[in-house]
Amino acid sequence: MSIRTLRFAGLAALVSVTLRLAAQAPVPPVAKQVEHLSTWHGEKVNDPWFWLREKANPEVVAYLNAENSYMEAMTADLKPFSEALYKEILGRIKQTDLSVPVRRGAYHYYSRTEEGKQYGIQCRRKATNSGAYDEKALEEVLLDQNELAKGLKFLSLGGLSVSDDDKTLLYSTDATGFRQYTLFTKDLGTGKISAPLAERVTSFTWAADNRHVFFVTEDAVTKRSNQLWRLDLKAGKPELVFEEKDELYGVGVGRTKDHKYLVSASQSTDTWEMRYLAANDPKGAFKAVLPREKGHKYDLEHREGLFYLRTNRGAKNFRLVSAPVATPDPAHWSEVLPHRPDVLLDGFDPFKDFFVVAEKSQGLERFRIFDVKAKTWRDVSFPESVYSAFDAGTPEYTSTTFRLNYQSMVTPSSIYDCDMATGKQTLLKQTEVLGGYDKSQYATERLWATARDGVKVPLSVVYKKGVKRDGSAPLFLYAYGSYGYGQSATFSIPRLSLLDRGMVYVLAHIRGGNDMGEAWHDDGMLMKKMNTFTDFIDSADFLVKEKWTSKDRLVIEGGSAGGLLMGAVTNLRPDLFKAVHSAVPFVDVMNTMMDASLPLTVGEYLEWGNPNEKAAFDYMRAYSPYDNLQKKAYPAILVTTSFNDSQVMYWEPAKYVAKLRTLKTDSNPLLLKIKMEPAGHGGASGRYDALKDKAFETAWMLSQVGIIK
Repeated sequence: MSIRTLRFAGLAALVSVTLRLAAQAPVPPVAKQVEHLSTWHGEKVNDPWFWLREKANPEVVAYLNAENSYMEAMTADLKPFSEALYKEILGRIKQTDLSVPVRRGAYHYYSRTEEGKQYGIQCRRKATNSGAYDEKALEEVLLDQNELAKGLKFLSLGGLSVSDDDKTLLYSTDATGFRQYTLFTKDLGTGKISAPLAERVTSFTWAADNRHVFFVTEDAVTKRSNQLWRLDLKAGKPELVFEEKDELYGVGVGRTKDHKYLVSASQSTDTWEMRYLAANDPKGAFKAVLPREKGHKYDLEHREGLFYLRTNRGAKNFRLVSAPVATPDPAHWSEVLPHRPDVLLDGFDPFKDFFVVAEKSQGLERFRIFDVKAKTWRDVSFPESVYSAFDAGTPEYTSTTFRLNYQSMVTPSSIYDCDMATGKQTLLKQTEVLGGYDKSQYATERLWATARDGVKVPLSVVYKKGVKRDGSAPLFLYAYGSYGYGQSATFSIPRLSLLDRGMVYVLAHIRGGNDMGEAWHDDGMLMKKMNTFTDFIDSADFLVKEKWTSKDRLVIEGGSAGGLLMGAVTNLRPDLFKAVHSAVPFVDVMNTMMDASLPLTVGEYLEWGNPNEKAAFDYMRAYSPYDNLQKKAYPAILVTTSFNDSQVMYWEPAKYVAKLRTLKTDSNPLLLKIKMEPAGHGGASGRYDALKDKAFETAWMLSQVGIIK
């Protein structure tokens, strides 16, 4: 055979192998395109993937299943790594565990988990005569969620509350993932569970007579919490107490710390109104504390005959005032804690002889305690420069200790009781990290990135010591930046799997949250929303410039409104990121916000803008991820969602992926992983199922920067 013949034979063989490999390579599904015209401000806009909203359409289900099949095929080689990560993460978790018991009246309440069981078990034990916890006392199981979940693929516990006489449990569950909670009672003496009391319940509370309950239900179409009901458990039929007609407002119900008053709140993004009713007068009428006034936000507590209001009247970051119950108007206010421009008054917890305020400053939480008798303030101090601290719940109004949760990115979640008279903190429990976790091997610090308008953006950083600052380290950047929800520098067991493989983890406290006060939220909403996206981009550029990482080693993640963030920054700077995980992302902004019939839309106008107004429409359209996809190269992208998500409808991420497939010019993976079985906005309800999802996402992100074991 001649050399030329050999050459042709070799070429033929190569072509044959290439064709064979091409035939075997997974082929991404292609969603059909169907013309769908909308008229927005006089402009006709075609959305050919609009049909994916047809949830009951078999073609929609078939397409989503095809996306899942493609995702499975494209990540088949990751399965061993994902399974190894799952075992690694699970191996660090104490699977059979017990929460710190907390006293409520005559009992100590706690939850516990058992190895192999997906859900927690809610329990209580009778307190001693002195009120101490008695581990030898008989355990009473209030609810075993594992038993409730038998035969179900999803079960979420909405809440639970025990009557004042300790005899009856009120609780709600959702078996759909769509946050449709059903209300029940359980007789704690007999164990008998009632028939459903109400559907679509979003909040509930007991009156003081152990007979009447108050609950709020949501509208079946918009999911807006709009109706407050009163139910006499002995008489039967619920009675409508109040209906919130304004679509910008949602309703909630609760009870003051001392249990003396029921409180019903009507809240929009920028205006709050509270109504109250004596808890021992359940048949009475609620009365407004102060009538709603545009821009005035206030909430309510009661202590020793006085109402305490956390109010933003004349106080951007809130101040604390007190007033007589009979005359709570501003003319009768007494200043308790004045406004400070650099400190956000984030919450207030009253006790008989003390009260505790939760504050936020420079992106860090802190507590201050006021001794009512001594009339002195005491700061609660913490040992690290970057940390998180939360109210861990102290139900007893007469308590002299305040329970808090302290943690940092290197310190596991720790429960303390703080003596309010002395400030002494007693550690009750720190989350165990099995397998020999050594905190000293890791470091956390606070960095400040300069945004393009000169604003300093705080970054919380954690890494394993020894990471090189030469741009070679992979880096995981996370942010949210919406609704005034600040992000806390918390500890995470699954995150250790990143850190131990040399990845730096950074939390960006971008505008849109309240990390730096109420103005931080204002500067990342409505017609200033672009600040959220540019803050993130500028933070990423800063990390690259300072050689914490490089563009080809930088992966990013965000969920829900943080998924909008992912879509926006990826459109704006696709060159800056190696890989993106966009979870349950709000990406089809214009279609959603222009459709007032969709769940949650109208109430969102005050956060994002009302697109029926042309200026707001143009501004929102300029950043909407779905509307700004272009024919260009994009990073590797993993999009995760649930078919039954109630907050961001499944079709938003599905449409986003379908459209992007027709435009992207790169060969990077674009994957859609959608849970078709019951699951919610937060994914799976079972702890093991959720952990498996986390392991898969972690494996995928690590693999994009070349880490596969």
